[in-house]
Amino acid sequence: MNEKPDRQFQLDFSPAPMPNTLQAGSQRVPLQFVRQPRARRYLLRLQSDGVARVTVPRGGTIAEARDFAARNIAWLEKQLKRLAAEPEMPAVWRVGTEFLFRGERARIGLDAGGMICFGGEKLKVADAAADLRPAIQHYLRRLAVPELSLRVLELAGRHGISITRVTVRNQKRRWGSCSHRGGISLNWRLIQAPPAVRDYIILHELAHRRHMNHSKLFWDEVAGLCPDYRSAERWIKTHGKLLR
Repeated sequence: MNEKPDRQFQLDFSPAPMPNTLQAGSQRVPLQFVRQPRARRYLLRLQSDGVARVTVPRGGTIAEARDFAARNIAWLEKQLKRLAAEPEMPAVWRVGTEFLFRGERARIGLDAGGMICFGGEKLKVADAAADLRPAIQHYLRRLAVPELSLRVLELAGRHGISITRVTVRNQKRRWGSCSHRGGISLNWRLIQAPPAVRDYIILHELAHRRHMNHSKLFWDEVAGLCPDYRSAERWIKTHGKLLR
């Protein structure tokens, strides 16, 4: 008998088959409808790629979801302005480019031996004049795997929360997830965030081991594990784009 796949809390559901958009000011915003059986109400969220994600609760319809988004057009316009004002990392990294590393600005340098250096780290590259972003991000990901995994184990042990495994992945839209089997998955880019923000994401996922939802009980659990979690969420909203 084949083993059933590990089901994660943050489930991905296919969007509505027909593409949809909504006019928000001067912009045409793509809508993505996501059915979530555990949701109790319609939810609207503007993603970092400019797509408005509308959560459709159990028993809800796409038509009602679109009406919900239309009724919140003023909020959506405000979020679009905020998104446009957020700073972005340059697409190409050169010597002199700055990026976030463990929550601090790190400037890419070049030592006398031709090694790339930043934030106390050094690595050898084939061509220091080329785009350094792929090589540096590959290096960061290698650092993140043991560092983030160890931190999950430390925090889980401190709070008496059982887990079955830890994985560090190249996730595009998630900072982390928790499976029903006790697996914790984290985005390697958390190594760029401040330690307090990194810990909040880890504790958020560990809280799902006790409440596999986003109910009031869950958020009470989060507050108990990480009393200053709102500050971490504000940091992510303000600076999260710099980690993409």
